[in-house]
Amino acid sequence: MMRVAILAGLAFLAACGEPPETQSATETALPSSHEADHRGHDELGEVDFGVSCTEAVRHDFDRAVALVHHMMYAEAQAAFQEITEEAPNCAMAHWGIAKTLYQPMWPSRPSQADRQRGWELVQNARELGPGSQREEALLAATEAFFQDPEVDEHWPRIERWASAMEEAYRAHRDDNDVAAFHGLAVMARGQTTEDPLGHNAQAAEILAEVLEREPLHPGAIHYTIHADDVTGRASENLAVVDRYSQIAPATPHALHMPSHIYVRLGDWPDVIEWNRASAEAALQHPVGDAVSFHHIHALDYQLYGRLQQGNDHRAREVLEEALSTGPYQEDFNSAFHLAIMPARFAVERRAWEEAVEVEPREPDYLEWDQYFWPEALSWYALGLGAVHTGDQEGAREAEARMIELRDAASDAGEAAFSTYIEVDRLILSGRIAHAEGDANRAVALTREAAELEQTVEKHPITPGALLPPYEALGGLLAELGQPADALAAYEAGLDVWPNRYHSLLGAARAARDAEEPGRAEAHYSMLLDVVDELETDRAGVAEAHEALSDD
Repeated sequence: MMRVAILAGLAFLAACGEPPETQSATETALPSSHEADHRGHDELGEVDFGVSCTEAVRHDFDRAVALVHHMMYAEAQAAFQEITEEAPNCAMAHWGIAKTLYQPMWPSRPSQADRQRGWELVQNARELGPGSQREEALLAATEAFFQDPEVDEHWPRIERWASAMEEAYRAHRDDNDVAAFHGLAVMARGQTTEDPLGHNAQAAEILAEVLEREPLHPGAIHYTIHADDVTGRASENLAVVDRYSQIAPATPHALHMPSHIYVRLGDWPDVIEWNRASAEAALQHPVGDAVSFHHIHALDYQLYGRLQQGNDHRAREVLEEALSTGPYQEDFNSAFHLAIMPARFAVERRAWEEAVEVEPREPDYLEWDQYFWPEALSWYALGLGAVHTGDQEGAREAEARMIELRDAASDAGEAAFSTYIEVDRLILSGRIAHAEGDANRAVALTREAAELEQTVEKHPITPGALLPPYEALGGLLAELGQPADALAAYEAGLDVWPNRYHSLLGAARAARDAEEPGRAEAHYSMLLDVVDELETDRAGVAEAHEALSDD
């Protein structure tokens, strides 16, 4: 059994004092990398897998499974590989390596080489023989995923794996690792159904049973956060969120995961501080000769938080750090953040001349042909920049490329990616129509984008959209002299994404123009609560102070 020294951890956290900047709403202190290293890397939570291999490797096996639950897949793979060398007859070590070759909640997709390797590893495990019915059930689930490795499909594999995990759970309901993986599978399956929220709620119930038996189980904690990273659930398990940050102080993804909830609550100090720690920790976990995408993943969340605070100077520093580091590992996650971060920095600041300069498919060391959605984000920012600077031809070119990428994603079986691209494309098309003087079409297209966005959940890879549809709709309606409708649009956006800078400012202005002084004051006040007044020089902040002083 691998145990976390939780009492020592809590004492350590208490001794850290306040973070270097603003103390977060949860008042949780962050471990420094030095102190985290001192505590050691075995503090990953509590896993007692009970593998039927030699006693000498059981602790290492528990640690490897914990790394899988933390979604530190490269590190887990290396750990399982070491076990196969120390205990060649350990069937489940081969299962473990195969388990790291697919990531159910991530946008990464296993290559044909990985699928073939996974299939061979499962067959190796079968030849060695799993040592229990429970191990056989887990092996069968992974085997179902890698079945027919030559076939280039993903979601049918997820469905086969989820079905097999459901069978394993029925037979071994009280097993913590089986239940945790089943909860994960329920959520993964839900991504392609008409009821993802229902699947997440079901997963949360399954994981709650694990946490009742073992409060420090890393999978149950981690996957509960994913279960609550959907509209309407962010406040469900805040104690679990805080617990995760305490059990694995040297694990980059564990340090990052709480911000999936904080970003939905608009808690920018927490988003920033935990992702600062995560980005720093990720540099200690390279993938071969490359920088782990966990580093830039954390930086993008941090960038988003800085921009919502109006702290453009610090946001620029984060962007420069991201772009000057590398090369990053070849992965969808790397491509996504390298594409969206320059776009985000321009669009969130409404710096349209900078948006025009965004370069798609950069850096060129990544294999961009497989990354439809990330490339589309670059074209989206470029198109918005073009239409706002009077370049209709450039905007149309961006629109056309986004349509191509939308269709390519759909043809590849990635319906969600296709939908994300289409939401952005509709907003861009609406701006193009507005620039051409067709106000009715502009509003209709942007409303369609807002309605379409409601059919999908935010993907875990991103802290938020470049330009959320209701925020775009509010801005458009305000320009068309419809402040009451603009206010309704902005407030609809804030219901989903609280404390966004431009939504708050836009709502305040729309309320003012709609002669709703109380609502204007409320939104201006909230804006001042959100921004970092020591760092920001945005004009909206001075406007808010002036408006409130007039009252």
